[in-house]
Amino acid sequence: MSLVSVSPMNTLVVIGNHLPRQCGIATYTADLCAAVAHVFPRTAVFALAMNDGVEDYDYPERVRFTLDQYDLSAYRRAADSINLSNADVVCVQHEYGIYGGSAGGDLLDLLRDLRAPIVTTLHTVLREPSAEQRRVLVELAQLSNRLVVMSERGGTFLREIYGVAADKIDVIPHGIPDIPFLDPSFHKDQFHAEGKQVLLTFGLLSRNKGLEHVIAAMPTILTHHPHVVYFVLGTTHPHVRQHEGEAYRTSLKALARSLGVAEQVIFYDQFVAIDRLVEFIGAADIYITPYLNEAQIVSGTLAYTVGAGKAVISTPYWYAEELLADGRGMLVPFADPAAIAERVQALLDNEAERHAMRKRAYLLGRAMIWPRVAERYMASFQRARVEHRLSERVGTRLRAADWHRGVLPPINLDHLRRMSDDTGMLQHAVMAVPNTNEGYTTDDNARALIAAVKLEELGHPGAADLATRYLAFLWHAFNPNEGRFRNFMRYDRHWLEEAGSEDSHARALWALGTTLHCSARPDLIGVADALFINALPAALAFTHPRPIAFALLGLYEYLQCFPGDRLAQQTQATLAANLLARYAEHRTDDWRWFSPELTYDNAILPHALLLSGSTLGRTDMSAVGLEALAWLAALQRDEAGHMVPIGCHGFAQRGTARARFDQQPLEAHAMALATLDAWRITGDDTWLAETHRAFDWFLGRNDLGLALYDPITGGCHDGLLMDRVNQNQGAESTLAYLLTRLALGRVTDLPSSVLIAAEHVVLTPPVVPVSRNGRAREGRVR
Repeated sequence: MSLVSVSPMNTLVVIGNHLPRQCGIATYTADLCAAVAHVFPRTAVFALAMNDGVEDYDYPERVRFTLDQYDLSAYRRAADSINLSNADVVCVQHEYGIYGGSAGGDLLDLLRDLRAPIVTTLHTVLREPSAEQRRVLVELAQLSNRLVVMSERGGTFLREIYGVAADKIDVIPHGIPDIPFLDPSFHKDQFHAEGKQVLLTFGLLSRNKGLEHVIAAMPTILTHHPHVVYFVLGTTHPHVRQHEGEAYRTSLKALARSLGVAEQVIFYDQFVAIDRLVEFIGAADIYITPYLNEAQIVSGTLAYTVGAGKAVISTPYWYAEELLADGRGMLVPFADPAAIAERVQALLDNEAERHAMRKRAYLLGRAMIWPRVAERYMASFQRARVEHRLSERVGTRLRAADWHRGVLPPINLDHLRRMSDDTGMLQHAVMAVPNTNEGYTTDDNARALIAAVKLEELGHPGAADLATRYLAFLWHAFNPNEGRFRNFMRYDRHWLEEAGSEDSHARALWALGTTLHCSARPDLIGVADALFINALPAALAFTHPRPIAFALLGLYEYLQCFPGDRLAQQTQATLAANLLARYAEHRTDDWRWFSPELTYDNAILPHALLLSGSTLGRTDMSAVGLEALAWLAALQRDEAGHMVPIGCHGFAQRGTARARFDQQPLEAHAMALATLDAWRITGDDTWLAETHRAFDWFLGRNDLGLALYDPITGGCHDGLLMDRVNQNQGAESTLAYLLTRLALGRVTDLPSSVLIAAEHVVLTPPVVPVSRNGRAREGRVR
């Protein structure tokens, strides 16, 4: 079975430098975070910023974590923090110099410990790496699910030099702001450059920028175009300033003075925000990148100016050769002032060609604006999530204990007790800690009551007290004025409604019927009986199939105690006929179901019809229940043999692809209970195999090889996501596991060989039910 849908991404963590640190990676990280957050507002975007010890930075709120570049232990702590953040994807901005260790290798310690999929953006891909640089990049590629490069040449290097598979590489252009195509004169007045022709270079200053060659070209340029000015925008790179101060800038100013062009070469010693940068770019007639080294795989400054539709002159470093191809700019040799002067003069002399070049550049830039780049990153993130789910790294590193068939985990009620207080069972948890903000529900307390009375049957200590507490909640939840159960209660014990959902009412009926059938305590039986009688009439007004099914399960349990209750019999017959009619309406040869969609708690529908048919003597109902259950079991079975519940992010519609994630414990619980009863009724061992398959899903035999059940806390994780388990352990999921474990206890605490050879039990409702004290209980006639 192949993956056909991807759940929305909730949390993205981006690792790299971040503004206000002054460097290109910091700007890129900040822009990427902002773009993804803007285009995908439902995705929370956080950053982990690398600190270099040069200064303390006043980071924005988005920077949730910081990491000392030179503290190896901090990398491991950072991995723990990211794992606890429940990140869907971690996006790494990689440049050798921003991480500690040889060739930045300390980063690998962080990445090895991450549980989330990793997408790494490579800002440098060297053609001739040192042995250590190669080692780091090769392992970085192995740890990453996807690699992003900003040029085709970067992808070529990865394939040919580092052996990275082509299908692991995404080429995503450098993001740029969406700058309008304006005449340069629009912004010149802000810089007192009206009537002048502006050359511009911007970025952090360092000796490899080659600015001296543009200054050396200025005398020749001014001879032909005396109104030219050259703007040099940017502070000195912090690391350069730390080691040599402003020596490079001082040398440039001295050169300009010696050549007599000091008034035409204007230095702006500023690291400007994007709005101000856009104004500088807008005022430029020609942008120049005179860098001295060809081994530059990307340049943010060049990307910005090409995308803004500027005429560009550049030395032929790798990124410039690619971005300026097809007439989008002009190339000049490295360290050649004469060539720079010649190209500047040519562009200033030929206005038509200059504007044609601008237009070609601007059109290319439309695909580079940050919203488009954010969309392409999100596509890469989602591919990474799919691949991470299937990767051997997850399967081997995180795989849960391999439970053997017939050997079940011991019952651990720690989390059940932790989630329960004097009022009842709380609804949600943050990890394994009860989340009191979310209060209580009748849904969960009904499930908890079923678990408590099943535990009472086993003689488990403390079960009676728990059962009393949950039944008291249901008693308080029932609203006699409405004849309905309320569902949602705040933590301060205030109800949020007068009547709850049909589902919550029907689950309460199921719990009350189970209490009557399984409990030996007269006090519980008396309360449950009174509630059941008063709540049952509302079931006839149910309009949805699942509450009908829950009510039928409650009626089945109730009728084991009171088979002569005619009102219960009539209600059962009416509701079961409703389900049967729905099946007849929607069934086709390739869609054997009760409606045009599969949503939640799916196996409950055939289960209810199967049990109702066994009680009513309706073989047609039982046959439909078995047919639908077999179809559902096959649909939720992977080719590898494990269960794949219908995902809650999209579910499954007839004629369309089904959602594979997020998989919910509720589905495995419903399937286990339904197939277990199918085995008891039919005696067919294949149903027992399906029961094991459903329970095994909790223990790690699933798409990810990850256990949902946590034997340490006794809780169950809230779902199987595309690439990990949901870390929260709420009431619904914990009870889904516990109820499944209790149901299997009597048949799977035996070795598989004994199970196969054992005499099969067929459920047949007794004519005269016997109570726990051995006395016959009279059937009620109404």
